[in-house]
This record gives sequence, C-alpha cells and structure tokens, in this order.
Amino acid sequence: MRMYKNISEVKNISKPIVTTGTFDGVHLGHLQVINRLKEVALKSNGESVILTFHPHPRMVLDPGNKRLKLLNTVEEKTELLEKAGIENLIIHPFSREFSLLSSTEFIKNILVDQIHTHKLVIGYDHHFGKNREGSFEHLQQNAHIYGFEVEEIPAKDIDHVEISSTRIRKAIEQGDVPTANKYLGYEYFISGTVVKGKQLGRTLGYPTANIEIHDQNKLIPVDGIYAVRIVVGQKKYSGMMSIGMNPTVDGKEKTIEVNIFDFDKDIYGEHIRVSFLEKLRNEVKFGSLDELKEQLLIDKENTLKVLGK
Repeated sequence: MRMYKNISEVKNISKPIVTTGTFDGVHLGHLQVINRLKEVALKSNGESVILTFHPHPRMVLDPGNKRLKLLNTVEEKTELLEKAGIENLIIHPFSREFSLLSSTEFIKNILVDQIHTHKLVIGYDHHFGKNREGSFEHLQQNAHIYGFEVEEIPAKDIDHVEISSTRIRKAIEQGDVPTANKYLGYEYFISGTVVKGKQLGRTLGYPTANIEIHDQNKLIPVDGIYAVRIVVGQKKYSGMMSIGMNPTVDGKEKTIEVNIFDFDKDIYGEHIRVSFLEKLRNEVKFGSLDELKEQLLIDKENTLKVLGK
C-alpha cells in the first residue's frame, strides 16, 4: 500500500477509484464500501484510493469537545486499511481552513485537480464540503462537468448491518465488548509501552505489565476487569486486564495493567498490544489483600472459560 500524508503528494495513480471518509474503527460497515471500491478498481483496471483525514474533523470543528475518543490511532487505522487491501491511502491534514472548502471546491480542487478521480464510490447518504452541503445528487451534476463517474452504494447494502463508529464507541464505553467486536469484525485492541508500576500484583502472585498509552485520543474501555489476548513481540498470550484506580490499595491514578498467563519475562520498555474479549466484572474495593487475591483466582478461572468459548 502506498501512503500519502498530504493530497499534494499524490501522483501517478492509474485510474483512481476513490472513496472518502473518516473510517474510524475500519468496521464491517466500512468494509462494505471498501470491498465495493476494490471490486470497481479491479473491473476498471484502476487503483483503489481512500482519502481520509487527521485529526478527526469533529476534533477540529469542536475543539471544546474533550469527550470524543477514537477507536483507532492513525497507525492502527493505516494497518487495518492495508490489511483490507487498499492500494493507496491519503491521510490529509484536516484544518479549519480545509473545512471551509465548498462542496464544489472539494470536487474540483481535491477530487479532480489533485487526485484525478476516475470514479468515486460513496456510501448511502454521504455528505461533504462546508457544512456538509455536498450530496450524491451534487456529485452527479459535477461528474458530468469534470468527467468522472460516481456510484452510491444503496442503503439496503449498508443499513442492514446497522453499524456506525458511534455505536461501537458506546458499546466499548459501556463495557459491552462482544457487541463492539461483532460490529468491528475483529477484537478491539489498545497498544502501548510497558512501564514500571507499584508491583503490587507480583506480591499477590499475579504480576502485571503496566501499559502507557501514547495517543490520548485513543478510546480506553470503561473501568473493570477483562479477559484479553496479548501480543508481545511476535508471540501471542492470554491474560486478564485491570483498568481503573485500584481502590483496594487506595490508588490515586488510573492504571491499565495486564496479567499475562504463563509469562515471566522482563518486558519494561517494550511495545505490547492487548485485545479485549469480554468484561468480567466491575472494579471493586475489597476489605483486604487476601480477599482481592481470592477474587483474582476467580477472575483467572472466568478468563479461561471465556478463552475456551
């Protein structure tokens, strides 16, 4: 996959078959559009192109909204789109100035003059340009003027999946991991660097790797205990994750830590990825460390049951 960090970098794409959007999560609804894009590119002897943006447009247009968290970092979205088989990915910087482009300017300046779009494939009810004024009908009118084709994927081919990035975010925020994973088409994951913690888990017989997340816009699941899968280096493991304040020991800061089963290596400073399978329970303040240790044994048993499904 060829990647461009600005529309101005684009060149020498053969018959660009284009779609555009934020693609946060790269979920099953997105794949409906992506698969059609690839199909058209193959039939046209052209190349598939996705035009997306960073930062997320909502973060630029409403900077006071600190609640919006994203399903994917830029690196994760790039990885997922490459896995989906996209040939060209443009991640253009989104700014207030860019947001002021009218739909006509977006079509002429971006789709035609910069990308040289051969055909545009869009999802049902797609809008674009200043104040989202652009529509499929507007695209059809301009397609005749500028010499490109446009195809809208019918509602019946997308709506039956009933998927949106917003719906997936809500599921994760509520701890409903199975629903989120069902709509994503993969297990929701986070990644970061292993850092030193208080090493309380080690004294309880359940040593944990504390994870520092680098992208503050990444959506972290709601506090609780989870059954998870872990990737360290190229190896895969199973384990259980705690997200929260560690109330039993009067924790003052939220931590993200994972107990990796059958693992005893020193991995401080290493990159780690954790995929979520199911929330086991809420975070609880126990009366003693012995009570916490008893619960951790139960959590491990329940994790193994989830892994065995």
